[in-house]
Order: sequence, then C-alpha cells, then structure tokens
Amino acid sequence: MSGYVLEARGVSLRFGGVRALTGVDLGIRAGEVCGLIGPNGAGKTTLFDVLSGIRRPDEGRLLLDGADITRRSPVWRARHGMRRTFQRQQLFGQLSVADNVLVAQEWRGGGGGLAADLTGWPARRARERERRARGERVLASCGIGRLGPASAGGLPVGQARMVELARAAADPPRVLLLDEPASGMSAPERGRLAGVVRGLAAEEGCGVLLVEHNVAFVMDLCTRVVVLDLGKVLAEGTPAEVRTDPSVREAYLGSSAGAS
Repeated sequence: MSGYVLEARGVSLRFGGVRALTGVDLGIRAGEVCGLIGPNGAGKTTLFDVLSGIRRPDEGRLLLDGADITRRSPVWRARHGMRRTFQRQQLFGQLSVADNVLVAQEWRGGGGGLAADLTGWPARRARERERRARGERVLASCGIGRLGPASAGGLPVGQARMVELARAAADPPRVLLLDEPASGMSAPERGRLAGVVRGLAAEEGCGVLLVEHNVAFVMDLCTRVVVLDLGKVLAEGTPAEVRTDPSVREAYLGSSAGAS
C-alpha cells in the first residue's frame, strides 16, 4: 500500500492465547473519511489502541506519512498529529469549553520560560492570542462557538461529544481517530456531526478513521468502509460494495441493516 497518511501493515496482537488482531492491513488517506465497523469483539477498539500507541503490536508495522512509528509513544504520536477521541467522555469538567480546547495546544509552550510568564512578554501574549483564535475557529466550525464560556462539566452528551471533537482538532491534525463519536446523539445531532467531520477532513486535509455502531451513519458519512470480524479484515470498499457483500451481511449487517 502507498499514498496513505496513516498505515497499518500486517498488524497482529495477542492477549495470552487469544488473537485480538491478525494480519490487519489498513490505510487512511489525507482528506478521507473511512469507517471501521464490525460485531462486538471484532477488534475495533483494540486496533484503535494499537494505532494510537496505547498497545504495541506483536507483529506488523505502523507508518505515519511513510515513517515507521511502531515503537513511538502515544504522546509522540499525538504531538505529530495523531488525535483520538474515546467511547467514554473525557472532558475536563472543571474547565470552560474554550479552555478544554485551548489545553490541547499548551504542549507547544509559550516561549520565554518563567520570565515570560512573569512579565507577559509581547511574543508570549501574541502566541496566546493565536491559540485562542484557533480555538474559537475550531469551536465555530463544530457549531458550538457560543459555548466557549460555558462549563464543560454541565453539557449534555451531544454537545460534550462536539467539544471532544473540537479539542482533538484544536492543534492541526494529520489523523483523527474517532471512537463512537455519535454515541448518545440524537438524529439531528448526528447530522451536524457528519457535516463537521466532512468539513474537518476537507479543510484540515487530515485523514479520519471512525468506529461507530450506527451502520447507517457510517454508510452515509464515509467514502470507504473497512469491516473487521474476529480480528481480521473481512471486507473493504465503498459503502455500496460493503453493504452488498455476502460475507459482511452474514457476519454483521444482516438483511435489514441497510434500512436501520
């Protein structure tokens, strides 16, 4: 495979005697929205853990922009543009929405060290303004710009999910790994989420890989879908190709899944 911003080649992982992943090949292109689906226990979250560096594969390689990152830490990957959201909400509830987004940019530092902190050097103030402006733009692009001053801890599920997405995109991403981003959302909220994800992929030029149990949402949003079953890639193709694949229908989708 070639031309991918993120690539997994022959990735395998065992938990004791259980094979969680077996020879998984997967590639994500810049600007692409790709869906990852499969039955419970298929290995989707485990694959996300491997891609994001939380787990190291027993076999295989991971490449970011063609460079081998198999042994790189989650922090290194995040700082080089790989961002992930989780199934369980991970907001800083005691902070405002704006500060939740701003904190994602803090790792770059302000420049000038302690002296700049104490005196408020012009360069430090300018960098702070740039970061806040970036955070405001991302919140606006996610449709939640008005929520900046609000406490993140009191948000309903749909809005909290959007804040998590905004935080993941606050520092320009190369890859977004979204783990069940539509969980707990209403149908109108899912529609807005789909528009935001498409916009981020197009405007930021990042690759997006998302795991989602709502098959209809995946089929409507994604240009390509990968199906995992028992830790192996069962099928890959356009939504139409995957929807009509007999092996997929037997293993996961079922005859009525396309209408759900």
